[in-house]
Amino acid sequence: MASTAAIRASGKSAITVEPVSGALGAAISGVDLSSVDDSIFAEIHEAFMAHQVLFFHGQSMTPEDYVAFARRFGEPIEYPFAKGLEGYPEITEIIKEPHQTSNFGGMWHSDTTYLQNPPMATMLMCVETPAAGGDTLFASMTKAYDRLSGGMKELLAPLKAVNTSALNAASLRGDHLKSGSMGQGAKIREVLTAEHPVIRTHPVTGQKAIYVNPSHTERFAGMTREESAGLLGFLFTHAVRPEFTCRFRWAPGSVTIWDNRCTWHDAINDYDGHRRVMRRITIAGDAPPV
Repeated sequence: MASTAAIRASGKSAITVEPVSGALGAAISGVDLSSVDDSIFAEIHEAFMAHQVLFFHGQSMTPEDYVAFARRFGEPIEYPFAKGLEGYPEITEIIKEPHQTSNFGGMWHSDTTYLQNPPMATMLMCVETPAAGGDTLFASMTKAYDRLSGGMKELLAPLKAVNTSALNAASLRGDHLKSGSMGQGAKIREVLTAEHPVIRTHPVTGQKAIYVNPSHTERFAGMTREESAGLLGFLFTHAVRPEFTCRFRWAPGSVTIWDNRCTWHDAINDYDGHRRVMRRITIAGDAPPV
């Protein structure tokens, strides 16, 4: 097999990028994430901008390696409602034990849009999975936006939405938070609220994306929840049409990173009676431009 240096010298890509659906997502092979140099990362980042979510298999990373790779994308930040791993506050361990029936992240959403500066991206590393089940769904909000009518795009363009942590408060009290590092107690207990544009323009690609989600978006700014319900309900249903989605099956050593600025995700809760352990890092972002 040709060396990585020889591959680069020949002008060929040092990694393999294989799309997993027509909407979004690509599997990346030919890379060890514990030793990524600038050239390899440039290819990974290019694929990330093109496919919105990337999947890697067969990785073996220490917590130091994991945080170091995350820093390639930006500044890792702590999750506001749970304590991180001892010595690694940026890493949140998400555990569902066999006796538990609720899971973390089991609803379509973009991460923590109730923050004034929502995270740019989220990375998840698989430690332990059930023999079957526990997949994650992803949806492209740029594809969903593109398929809206011109009239709907015009209607949504000036709108802002109120996002709140209160809508997801029940999941923050669920029994999936009673084990692992997440069971050590929430760091923030008050309700967090932020207003963001309903349609967001990606700062790198320039693409427009739907930027509301059923887990955190309460209503349109200047409107009541009742007045907002019909149009939000349409967007929530439209955004997860099958042609805008892909599905990922985890295995120990799998690593995924998704772009919160233009995707939703949903952790499927179909593995009661089995254990699942994941390690999450969120990466700082900016306030969506108005």
